[in-house]
Amino acid sequence: MQVSVDQIRTTSAAALIAHGAGDWQAAEVARAVARAEETGNVICGLYYLESYCLQLASGRVNGTVEPQVHAPRPGAVTADARLGFAQPAFARALPLALDAARANGIAALAVAHSHTCTSLGYFTEQIAAAGLIGIGVTNASAIVAGPGGRRPILGTNPIAITIPGDGDGPPAMHADFSTAAVALGKITMARAAGEAIPPGWAVDAEGRPTTDPAAALGGALVSAAGYKGWALGLMVEALAAGLTGSVNSLDVKGLKLADGPPHDLGQYYILIDPGAHGGALADRFATVARAVADDPGVRIPGAPRRRLDPVDVPDALWQLALALAVPQT
Repeated sequence: MQVSVDQIRTTSAAALIAHGAGDWQAAEVARAVARAEETGNVICGLYYLESYCLQLASGRVNGTVEPQVHAPRPGAVTADARLGFAQPAFARALPLALDAARANGIAALAVAHSHTCTSLGYFTEQIAAAGLIGIGVTNASAIVAGPGGRRPILGTNPIAITIPGDGDGPPAMHADFSTAAVALGKITMARAAGEAIPPGWAVDAEGRPTTDPAAALGGALVSAAGYKGWALGLMVEALAAGLTGSVNSLDVKGLKLADGPPHDLGQYYILIDPGAHGGALADRFATVARAVADDPGVRIPGAPRRRLDPVDVPDALWQLALALAVPQT
């Protein structure tokens, strides 16, 4: 079924409100859901809507709380999501963080005690749209074992980087990737479809490589690029949990479980003004972009980004979204 991005946004907002979210909080989360679908990021789009609604109903996420934003230092901004959604907390804090980065050349934005932010690149692209380089990290429930191990210790712990382009054009680069070999959602989708997963994604409960998604979910994912991805995942953990005062991956239950303790996760963003040191970002990156363009089959991540409108949505998923949007009685 083909559904417009605007329909996805309005239906998602209605579903969130029907399950207990406030109007403006629902609008911010729905905007992220619609953007994920618009860019083909199906794992972070409507696929997540039912989980949001169930967790609103169970109280695992507070959909009406007002984030608390303050600037403890000139180049630092903190948004306490207060166990609510990450998107409203980021929205409240972004203007202050942008001002801080422009005034100081660089600034950090910590979003603390939030629900999963889902698509991390959704936030860094907003930073880049304001003309700044955006770098973000977050952690998640423990599902990744260290190289040679079998115990899940880290989350998929993604990193997102968006470099602004010229003027109002698209970003020069947009990358949003897990430090695990694969996003957990791809494992769960493979299990639902009855499909095997590629070798190198996961190990079973005994630490043996597996292509069975059920065995992978009972075991652990592996890091991307072995020890290199493991080191990056540990760095993300330190920034996302340690600098925001939020929880470690070890302390988070499954992100999509209907009930249980709040996620209480953190995200950490670095905002850099490209002109702070008198550099030549646009010129230097253009040189690289020309070299990439001259090499067939190679591309810069996220350049250009596709935009889907309308979006092809599986019939069952869209019918579920419409059902969720019906006011609860």
